[in-house]
Amino acid sequence: MTAEHRPAAARYDAVVVGGGHNGLTAAAYLARAGRSVLVLERLDHVGGAAVSARVFPGVDARLSRYSYLVSLLPRRIVEELALPVTLRRRRYSSYTPVGDAGLLVDTGEDAATRGSFAAVGAADDHAAWQRWYAATGRLASRLFPTLTEPLPSRAEARALVDDAATWRDLVERPLGEALRERFASDVVRGVVATDGLIGTFADLDEGSLAQNRCYVYHVIGGGTGDWDVPVGGMGAVSGALRDAAVAAGATVMTRAAVSAVDPGSGGEARVAWTDEDGRDHEVAAGTVLCGAAPATLDRLLAAAGAAPSGRATSAPPEGAQLKVNLLLRRLPRLRDGVDPAAAFGGTFHVNESAAQLRTAHAQAASGQIPDLPPCETYCHSLTDPSILGPDLRASGAHTLTLFGLHMPARLFRGDAATHDATRERALAATLASLDAVLAEPIEDVLLRDAEGRPCLEARSPVDLEGDVGLPGGHIFHRDLSWPWAPDDDEAGLDRPGSWGVETAHPRVLLAGAGARRGGGVSGIPGRAAAMAVLGASGQGG
Repeated sequence: MTAEHRPAAARYDAVVVGGGHNGLTAAAYLARAGRSVLVLERLDHVGGAAVSARVFPGVDARLSRYSYLVSLLPRRIVEELALPVTLRRRRYSSYTPVGDAGLLVDTGEDAATRGSFAAVGAADDHAAWQRWYAATGRLASRLFPTLTEPLPSRAEARALVDDAATWRDLVERPLGEALRERFASDVVRGVVATDGLIGTFADLDEGSLAQNRCYVYHVIGGGTGDWDVPVGGMGAVSGALRDAAVAAGATVMTRAAVSAVDPGSGGEARVAWTDEDGRDHEVAAGTVLCGAAPATLDRLLAAAGAAPSGRATSAPPEGAQLKVNLLLRRLPRLRDGVDPAAAFGGTFHVNESAAQLRTAHAQAASGQIPDLPPCETYCHSLTDPSILGPDLRASGAHTLTLFGLHMPARLFRGDAATHDATRERALAATLASLDAVLAEPIEDVLLRDAEGRPCLEARSPVDLEGDVGLPGGHIFHRDLSWPWAPDDDEAGLDRPGSWGVETAHPRVLLAGAGARRGGGVSGIPGRAAAMAVLGASGQGG
């Protein structure tokens, strides 16, 4: 029995439910502070959605199977936990095919970017683009550092941003409205807008502003808004966090399915769980930190006869993406002759103009797979070839990750046969959408695995629900929240100065993506939960 599978003791200072990257972050901080910590993970490995895997039989490629880029992981967490994690910046921000031309955003040469805007008929938008991202960059530099501190109030966040126009555009009115005022080109509006729709099923003009909240998280990461490539794949991030937790003394148990969380009325909580042999266990805890979704936490509380956490939303969470992993013999050619290494070196936008996004959302909301699904791709191996074996690297092979928008879980619900048939239709429509902007079909450059099958894997929101426990396949566990204390916090859980992880039960904390400042691969809610336990005021380590 390995160190990760030792039998649990009768009591721990902290029991972490879920061994995703946030749960591991919380465990590492608490163990380093001298607390006894037990992590319980139902799968046979830790990392949750932040893992690397050899997806295709006989093919030496370790793909970031679910999540794939890093923006929100603070340098502060990396330094406090001494994580051996390397993130690489991508020179090219994005490429968007437009007819027989394309919009290439080159962060290393602004003149080239300006010429590219002109080539797609959007010359006048280049200056507006620069102004927009200068403003969001300033917001990022001011707002991102607050994510590892106790919650500011809304008024404090607004004063910190100190830019009334940007605050209005991102926080007080629908994103679509702001983009129509700022940019003339529908293509440029769409390129900007997609950051508000990753993992979020919303129209750009939606009054809930879910798209705005998503957008803010996508542009503030690292204080710059840059999305970086984790060297070694996403599994290197979770692996480093696991090693930090175990080295500090935490016990990490896999194949340990938690069945109930009793928040306790006295001095301790209790967690019931079942091991891989079907044996039932119960362990006491000073504090329970839940890295799973709020909806999952409420189910575990209900199993113990306890009241809800106060963190789950009234409507069930719903993811809205089709995730496709591909392995290619080489990168496909583009119609305008641009170097594929540049086009796929950043985010490759496919049929994502603002009008196309609006049409796809309307079709999906009516229960229809979009006729022309908007999607975007990125190539990890261009920035970090280490995820490929030597022979694959030498052959010119590359990975390709495709993220399809506006594919809500409701489209895939039904029995197994219905789900699989719908997924195949969604995949076919998405690949046709991709082919429409390439100079050759993507199928022509797919590698074959050891069994002769194309190296292509598609996962729907329903698949993600089953694979890694994301309710409704929602990659953020639920729609994102503003990263500050709201003025109308009726439950009283997110007061200024709190950590945004507290629940209705004093001995139960939320430590996953569904916390106030959750979402993405960040470690922020895991650290926040640990700080809440330690009674810290922003001090880690």
